[in-house]
Amino acid sequence: MRRFLKFLHTMGAIGLMGAMACLLVMLALAPPPTSLAEYALMRGTMGAVATWIFFPSLGLTLIAGLLAIGLHRGFHDAGWAWLKAATGILVFESGFVGVLGPMQQEADLSAGAVLGRVDPATLAGSLAAERNTLWVLLAIATANVVLGIWRPRLTRLPK
Repeated sequence: MRRFLKFLHTMGAIGLMGAMACLLVMLALAPPPTSLAEYALMRGTMGAVATWIFFPSLGLTLIAGLLAIGLHRGFHDAGWAWLKAATGILVFESGFVGVLGPMQQEADLSAGAVLGRVDPATLAGSLAAERNTLWVLLAIATANVVLGIWRPRLTRLPK
């Protein structure tokens, strides 16, 4: 079971970090909102990547990691494992608030603007914020990989 959970955790992390890198590239290449059709297409693609790759990978990584900590006694007193759990929960929450929500919302708004239901002036308010959030989450995810590989001797406080 330990190897299976490690496999799931690793596969989730690969998908998560790959999705973040992909979203960063798409943000860098996003056309301006004045090119409404192209902008809406890019934002729709970004919303799909966030929904179908980023979020499931994030959930898989967090659940497999928490199950591994819960099922294996060796992880109960390992400070590095608890630090990974804490930062993983932080990434999960930030992924919802700072990535998934804004990506889906902007995809919907830009599609509405193409159809004439939304004023195009309301678009592109979150590009910099989304980019910054992704960079921070990518840095935290990288730190989690480092913790998982090197497993520094971080100990919990005595009981």
